[in-house]
Amino acid sequence: MTNPIHIVGGGLAGSEAAWQVAQGGRAVVLHEMRPHRGTDAHQTDGLAELVCSNSFRSDDANGNAVGLLHQEMRSLGSLIMRAADANQVPAGGALAVDREGFSRAVTAALEAHPNITIVREEVAGLPPEAWGSTILATGPLTSPALAEAVGTLTGRESLAFFDAIAPIVHRDSIDMGKAWFQSRYDKAGPGGTGADYLNCPMDREQYEAFVAALIAGEKTAFKEWEATTPYFDGCLPIEVMAERGPETLRHGPMKPVGLTNPHNPTVKAYAIVQLRQDNALGTLFNMVGFQTKLRHAEQIRIFRTIPGLENAEFARLGGLHRNTYLDSPRLLDATLRLKVRPQLRFAGQITGCEGYVESAAVGLMAGRYAVAEAEGGALAPLPPTTALGALIGHITGGHLAANEAAEANAPRSFQPMNVNFGLFPPLERMPRNETGKRLRGPEKAALKKRALTDRARDDLAAWIAGEGLPHAAE
Repeated sequence: MTNPIHIVGGGLAGSEAAWQVAQGGRAVVLHEMRPHRGTDAHQTDGLAELVCSNSFRSDDANGNAVGLLHQEMRSLGSLIMRAADANQVPAGGALAVDREGFSRAVTAALEAHPNITIVREEVAGLPPEAWGSTILATGPLTSPALAEAVGTLTGRESLAFFDAIAPIVHRDSIDMGKAWFQSRYDKAGPGGTGADYLNCPMDREQYEAFVAALIAGEKTAFKEWEATTPYFDGCLPIEVMAERGPETLRHGPMKPVGLTNPHNPTVKAYAIVQLRQDNALGTLFNMVGFQTKLRHAEQIRIFRTIPGLENAEFARLGGLHRNTYLDSPRLLDATLRLKVRPQLRFAGQITGCEGYVESAAVGLMAGRYAVAEAEGGALAPLPPTTALGALIGHITGGHLAANEAAEANAPRSFQPMNVNFGLFPPLERMPRNETGKRLRGPEKAALKKRALTDRARDDLAAWIAGEGLPHAAE
């Protein structure tokens, strides 16, 4: 157990990387700066704390890329997925978790592992070279000192985007004479019943007044260094969506499809606000898609105009924090090592992935790459047809070569990305029905996704069989 692998950051990526390294039989020193130094978003000192949504999104491994990623991570012994499955709460077709229970499970597993030492300290600046192999998984809230040191080392400035936090409402303050439980199209997901969301309906007049209030509401002021920071489209503040057009919200988080109001079943709502269970007790619900940079007093005033939330009590109001990520395709190699200093690997959102699951997935692979390197070998490249391979390929630059050749003078900038089927290589042959006829419309889309996920499962199984990486027993 000499020459431990150091991991900086105890979020989802760092926690998963530590687990994978320890399970690979190597010693780990996991450095986490909380509670000695906090962040603008974290509220506890627990490892793998969820600071935004409590959802890991779709768990459909046959028709959704992130659901496929869930399955692939489970097959590779992911601690994050094990803790998520053990602490799930109802969320329709999604996998959502009890925040506190999830963090406790991850923390307890890492503290109990004989190969892991947890050190509560801030790593200010670059890790010393004497540490040897090190994984930086400091996340989107990397401390200024470390971010500055990385920027100095690479000679390139990191990019940044905003992540906004959605409010959480006490369940017993919601008016169930107006709201009702139902998932869209009554779809039941893991741990769900098909009635997993609280729905608050709006007529046209209420909706238009709500949109106007969002646009006019007082927002938090930008600091000078934030003024030119772009938003990530997958996590836009609700008021920014409203500013993009009066119908934007009705086709986004407030879409009224697949839902019937039992209080007035003959009248279709013009728009619907959904709230999803946020803890195992079912006492807290978060407002789905309602991340915001409105001032706290404005949030209370405006959100209480939503039918059913007139007397809402908020356990937490929305907020805003800056996220930083690397220009990874140019700075990292195919195994997530920093090209100018290969002892350093990066993992998680700082690499330019987006989402809890994606962050943990990159941590999983960073840990495995580090173990293989420590053993004097290397992992075979992940198949690009898998969710893991597609995600790592996006981060490490497989998508840039053709683009740079076509636009040598103005290559497209690297942007954060959730895993999606657009990152997967196309099918060699489009699926057909039983008679051999080519399909169109929804049937074609469903069969295409199934073909992509079937191919991914086959290719990952073959990769695992030939991987040859020793892992300790569970």
